[in-house]
Amino acid sequence: MKIVTIIGARPQFIKAAAVSRAIAEHNAVIHDPRYTIHEIIVHTGQHFDANMSDIFFEEMQIPHPNYHLEINSMGHGAMTGRMLEKIEEVLLKEKPDYVMVYGDTNSTLAGTLAAKKLHIKVVHVEAGLRSFNMRMPEEINRILTDRISDILCCPTETAVKNLQNEGFRLPSNPQFTINDPQVVNTGDVMQDAALFYSSFSAAKSTIIRKLELEGKDFVLCTIHRAENTDDESRLRNIFEALLEVSNDLSVVLPLHPRTQKIIDTTLHDLRSTIHEKLKISPPVGYFDMIELLKHTKIVMTDSGGLQKEAYFFKKPCITLRDETEWVELVEAGVNQLVGSNRTNILKAISSVNPSVYFTENLYGNGQASVKILEHIISSY
Repeated sequence: MKIVTIIGARPQFIKAAAVSRAIAEHNAVIHDPRYTIHEIIVHTGQHFDANMSDIFFEEMQIPHPNYHLEINSMGHGAMTGRMLEKIEEVLLKEKPDYVMVYGDTNSTLAGTLAAKKLHIKVVHVEAGLRSFNMRMPEEINRILTDRISDILCCPTETAVKNLQNEGFRLPSNPQFTINDPQVVNTGDVMQDAALFYSSFSAAKSTIIRKLELEGKDFVLCTIHRAENTDDESRLRNIFEALLEVSNDLSVVLPLHPRTQKIIDTTLHDLRSTIHEKLKISPPVGYFDMIELLKHTKIVMTDSGGLQKEAYFFKKPCITLRDETEWVELVEAGVNQLVGSNRTNILKAISSVNPSVYFTENLYGNGQASVKILEHIISSY
């Protein structure tokens, strides 16, 4: 069997590495070459990341891409179109049995379209996620990818229900036919990755010592979404709340240079106070982020992935957005959705009670990659 994996951003590499490890483990115990799986990795280059050096791949134990398309710094239409063209060339050359895509990027959609037009089966990992906000490009990519994929690997039961609500039939449905896409709850590959890397993150990271956080209670905060950074009122409300929080708890804030620039220019009246009272650092690597998650008391974020990672490490999360794809976290009481309202943010901080959380296993048991692979094999 040959699988072409399409990825285009650092988080997708980390997720895909979990499945690549499952493939390697499968091949290690298969002695008949007819039953081995050959994976070809295509990096579209969608998110240019200077930190994705050889050291990144070696430390993260991630296979190097077989193809690097170097497509980035374009508008959505141009980028998706160029990817579609170049991915098609790879697929015509490699002739895979399956194309595997992750998440909701332009790379995800382009890989899916290229495969389906060549009648190649598509496996969508992280299928069924919905924010129900059609202004998000990611939401459009998710919906279109799900609609034409053949195997939909859902990370949660909520994602399965989303697909059912959109008309997808499950194998348990009497009307299910072999032509229906396969919908399966595999669990979340992000949990696989988090558990794997957390086993040796302490040896790879010095962030706790570097930021002088040993033995201290602190809040870990990330802000990067345009809905917050590009709206002065929302950004101001969030930072006014963070400054108040910092009176009682240290606030650690890894910031992208773009966000830092916006803060310095938009919130110029708060700039000096922000730099004085908050522990601002450049963006941190994955091992550093895991160590911060292990040691933090509370997570505050507008990131999708960090909401789940907070849960993996049993940390309460306050989400600085108006909606979330991870509604099961809100329903379980481990995530509070507060938007950018200053009062709601402070109320959420004061109401956090970590001792009563994390009784459910919402994302599988760290075996999502194995389940994905088993389902592909059974469908081959």
